[in-house]
Amino acid sequence: MLCHLHISNFAIVRALEIDWASGMSTITGETGAGKSIAIDALSLCLGERADAGVVRPGADKADIVASFDISALKAAQQWLTEQDLAMGSECIVRRVVSNEGRSRGYINGVQVPAQQLKALGQHLLSIHGQHAHQQLLKHDYQRQLLDAFAANNPVLETTRSAWRNWQQLQREYSELQQSQQQRDAQRQLLEYQVAELDNFAPQDNEYPQLEAEHSRLSHGNTLLSQSQHCLQMLYDDEQQNIYQALSVAAAQVEQLSALDPALSNISQMLQDALVQTEEASRELRRYADKVELDPERLAQVDERLSQWLNLARKHQVVFEQLPTQHQQLSAQLAALTGNDKRLLQLAADIEQAKQQYLNQAGQLSQQRQQAAQLLSDKISHSMHELSMANARFAIVLNQLNTEQASANGIDTIEFQVSTNPGQPLQPLHKVASGGELSRISLAIQVILADKITTPTLIFDEVDVGISGPVAAGVGRLLRQLGETTQIICVTHLPQVASLGHQQLYVEKYTDGQATETRMRQLTDEERISEIARLLAGENISASALANARELLCAPAV
Repeated sequence: MLCHLHISNFAIVRALEIDWASGMSTITGETGAGKSIAIDALSLCLGERADAGVVRPGADKADIVASFDISALKAAQQWLTEQDLAMGSECIVRRVVSNEGRSRGYINGVQVPAQQLKALGQHLLSIHGQHAHQQLLKHDYQRQLLDAFAANNPVLETTRSAWRNWQQLQREYSELQQSQQQRDAQRQLLEYQVAELDNFAPQDNEYPQLEAEHSRLSHGNTLLSQSQHCLQMLYDDEQQNIYQALSVAAAQVEQLSALDPALSNISQMLQDALVQTEEASRELRRYADKVELDPERLAQVDERLSQWLNLARKHQVVFEQLPTQHQQLSAQLAALTGNDKRLLQLAADIEQAKQQYLNQAGQLSQQRQQAAQLLSDKISHSMHELSMANARFAIVLNQLNTEQASANGIDTIEFQVSTNPGQPLQPLHKVASGGELSRISLAIQVILADKITTPTLIFDEVDVGISGPVAAGVGRLLRQLGETTQIICVTHLPQVASLGHQQLYVEKYTDGQATETRMRQLTDEERISEIARLLAGENISASALANARELLCAPAV
């Protein structure tokens, strides 16, 4: 609930401190005194648009601070926690507007944008102005009221979730269908490309192996003749070969090392060379024995390489990437084939999702039907208490066809009323006057009081245009609402003002140079005088004072 409001240099307010209590608080004052100034300041504090015009002339800035007790407000606590702005059971909201039009907002000392002030404000209070009852003419608002009365939120959320799932599947199906022609052309090309590569079947690392084999086969004569010549020089030439020469040199150095040990390392090196030469000769012999002169295989390899190079150029990839290109094209073709299967699966999924939605929407519709009659009876009864004795109220539900369904279900909801005997029920906008709409709106607010999660309701002269017994009925309803909700009501009606748990008075002062608005809580005696003024005007008579005492002492309900 709202606990305290500080206003500094706002409009014609220089400085104002207001402590707010639970229950119903009424605000009265002379015409033009600025009875709605506190509500305007609260609206600005909770995110309404700001400009330099709100700053008191001569001041450099307007400063508004509102304190709330949120110990019982789970939604507000959760929101603050999610935004990392929580500060125990108290919430302090501040808005500063400079005379240049710049504004800054704060929640619990942390600077935040105006959008966050507005988001938090939805969990703290709701302001109903003179024309707020016009919302009652909107079908969406009528549906929200019925769902709030029926406590439909769980099944409504399930219905919305089912709707979103159904719509998402339909969008996916539509997108796939729209690209079907393009996919068909793409699939034909891919089928040809993949079939060609399947037939060729390029393997990973095959290309470098083919290149090596081709080089070996195409130079077979050279490899054979040169390897045999080298073998002759190393080992096989009976007259002179490298191995024999090394053997002679190794033997001589070994003899010399006996005379000079310094030659021992050289002797060992020559022995190692002999072993290496002999091993190399054996390997070279084995290689020469394996060299094949195979023109047929060379032709096969040459043809394979030529096809490989042609396919790589066709697909505009380097030679080594042809196997990867083959795999990618195969995957694309499989994906296109999978899309066709996906279309078939989607069609089945869409039908299933549609049935799930219709089942949930049907359950929601059934709950609305049950609640509509009960709420209609309650509103009719409240209208009778507000001097609409012959009025009848009805909530009419009609089911939409599937094509017209929405996330909110398959119902159209229309509030209808008959205000005179013999008059048929008709939509509100065709029958009800502004005053009647205001009374119906207030009656609904009272009926839904235990469903309302906003802890503070502010009514800004919603009783304009009514008087007498109707005003007394409005006052009783507001008082009844104040038993469970903090109510702040700006009013000009004594019947309403007298029923407040407490009453505040707004007055305007001027010294000829500047004008200032002040607000203060009235004592019991001051309340009598103010109620008498509302009854009789400035010339307060003894009978007016007696009438005021009677109003203040009358039972609240």
